[in-house]
Amino acid sequence: MLRIGTRGSHLATTQAGHVRDWLIAGGAPAELHIVTTPGDLSQAPVERIGVGVFTSALRDALFAGEVDVAVHSFKDLPTAPEPRAHLIVPKREDNREALIARDGLTLAELPQGAKVGTSAPRRISQLRALRPDLDIRPLRGNIERRMSFVTSGELDAIMLAYAGLSRGGYADRATEVFSPEVLVPAPAQGALAVECRAGDADNAARIDALACPDATVQATAERQVLATLQAGCTAPVAAHATLDGDTLTLTAGVFALDGSKQVVETQTGQRSNPVALGQSVAEALVARGAMPLM
Repeated sequence: MLRIGTRGSHLATTQAGHVRDWLIAGGAPAELHIVTTPGDLSQAPVERIGVGVFTSALRDALFAGEVDVAVHSFKDLPTAPEPRAHLIVPKREDNREALIARDGLTLAELPQGAKVGTSAPRRISQLRALRPDLDIRPLRGNIERRMSFVTSGELDAIMLAYAGLSRGGYADRATEVFSPEVLVPAPAQGALAVECRAGDADNAARIDALACPDATVQATAERQVLATLQAGCTAPVAAHATLDGDTLTLTAGVFALDGSKQVVETQTGQRSNPVALGQSVAEALVARGAMPLM
């Protein structure tokens, strides 16, 4: 029986449950094993408690043999390679950003000074560029808790990844889903990372069967921007890659937290070398003055 390590939230167990079901369909009996992470025990902003706070405990459990497979939100993983792990990216969920607002309102329809919840610097900076009048409030907790702030009237709206809403069965709660040209999502948003121990040939073969080549190429290009900039998942950096045959297009941006300035770069390359494209886009951002914004 394969033990699949996951955080205990509804979203985490749902997405790990998809991986479990895919493995079972491929002939490998599997079950979920809940691992509590430091991020689950803290309500502090992620940028304060640290990059990798949701993933390191899962990896520790994997390398200790407590679980056989670990499932992460790929955007939460540090960009540094982990030689002890074998990683694949399965089919990706919709990576766009979503608004959940009272009374079905869109971003443009929110009243002057509306209270909007999000703690992600990337979202804060882009929201302030679009609506500098908004009163942006910190937001932590699972999806259900975050949505409750709108239901209770404490906040007028919140920003979330649409992938999480879709996986959690809450897609219909979104009152607006933003084009990546309007609000650029996080690198690898909507993508899962499924890991087993390096050298575990049997489990590597099992998870390799779940890999999606397109999602792997796109997420690799996007995360290479972060790696080249030496930025973590809490930096105000966004990236979005698309594929058209063998042509890979990557847009990435770095945003001032107060919304006053942004540097956005788009380039095309070959799907066979997403790392080179990510590096090129990141270097262009640096050349255009992106570093002081981080």
